[in-house]
Amino acid sequence: MRAFSHDDETTLPKVWADALQAADLPELDLAPFARLVVVAAHPDDESLGAGGLLAVASGDGLSTSLVVATDGEGSHPASPTHDPDSLALRRRGELDRAAEAAGLARSAVTRLGLPDGQLADHLDAVVEAIVDLVGDGRDCLLVAPYRADGHPDHEAMGRCAAAAAHRTGATLAEYPVWLWHAGEADDLPLDALVWLPLSPPARAAKQAAILSHTSQVEALSDQPGDEVLLTASMLAHFAGAAEYFVLTAAEHARDGRLDRLHVEDQDPWGAASRWYEQRKRALLLATLPRPRFGRALEVGCSTGVLTEALLDRADAVVAVDSSPAALELARHRLPDRVDLRLLSVPGEWPEGAFDLVVVSEVGYFLSPAALAGLVDRVVDGLAPDGALVLCHWRHPVRGWPLDGAAVHRAFQDERLPPQAARYRDRDVEIVVHAAPADWPDPHR
Repeated sequence: MRAFSHDDETTLPKVWADALQAADLPELDLAPFARLVVVAAHPDDESLGAGGLLAVASGDGLSTSLVVATDGEGSHPASPTHDPDSLALRRRGELDRAAEAAGLARSAVTRLGLPDGQLADHLDAVVEAIVDLVGDGRDCLLVAPYRADGHPDHEAMGRCAAAAAHRTGATLAEYPVWLWHAGEADDLPLDALVWLPLSPPARAAKQAAILSHTSQVEALSDQPGDEVLLTASMLAHFAGAAEYFVLTAAEHARDGRLDRLHVEDQDPWGAASRWYEQRKRALLLATLPRPRFGRALEVGCSTGVLTEALLDRADAVVAVDSSPAALELARHRLPDRVDLRLLSVPGEWPEGAFDLVVVSEVGYFLSPAALAGLVDRVVDGLAPDGALVLCHWRHPVRGWPLDGAAVHRAFQDERLPPQAARYRDRDVEIVVHAAPADWPDPHR
């Protein structure tokens, strides 16, 4: 995908209209959602790509929020009349007016104040902000710039939203902006595209929102460097009676953060070196109700340090992780008799029953929906006399919506063996679910 510029020759709106009509696209259904969170890289992205959706959602009573990453101070780098600070101040005011035109209260708008043009250097901060706002995303539609829009900030914002959707369980809808201007039909995945019809009031609200961004739709002055960025030919792409979005279910959204951690650091958690990790492993092993198990499963094995310790307590060990980099490190550590598998739980799961399932330091890296699915998988995969051990850090986990306490509450499920033991200190909590008969007789 090449980068686009405002002064490129535009793709005519009729070319897009013909391609979209021929695709016979499904309509975006807002009924499953109680909340809408729209994110944008710059003021005006939200009005262009989702101004109609914002107006429709506000009219339908959806709880609606808007997150804008930058103040757009880099839109006119050669301006002789506006320095970046004054342009940022102006664009913040324009955003307030645009949000009001779309039906949003000012309190519903969050500005992150990150540097325009440099969002790729702040991905973790953006993801964290979106995750904090979305939380449990099972009732949320998260709307963001398209990840292949041709603008680096738009694409970075789209990647952040995809990661946040994966972590929260929100449904992701991506809106093109520059792609309409200079892209082609082959640049959009038509099989994932949906459309939202705009009523006359919603259409009018969108246009009012767009025109609120006067620094973009009008020249700052008649001097070079102050030219119009959103020209009439560009704006023509956003004047229709529909908006279009690339729709992605949460389980198909991408988040490569944990894999990148293992690429950047061969021991990202300090599992082989930190006293916390060594002590935690010893505590976990000490809580196991039997000296030995038949078949054990470790969910989220990372580099395999705990897996190695489990080999002394089980006849066979299956260890799974969704990170290729982590599994490659684990292969160097572990003997061949460990069954290492690249799986993304709960969508993927190893076959057969397990006498022991260990979920250690991984549950809060799942979305709330995926965690519920993991509970179901453990219920189905645990042998009738099997034991489940949960072990998680007790402090806040930044960038994900869950913490260790929430994970352990999710496993308080009557389909599982009862809670038989619990250890908790300042840093870690370990919970064992096992049948009472599993515990050894202290008199023997």
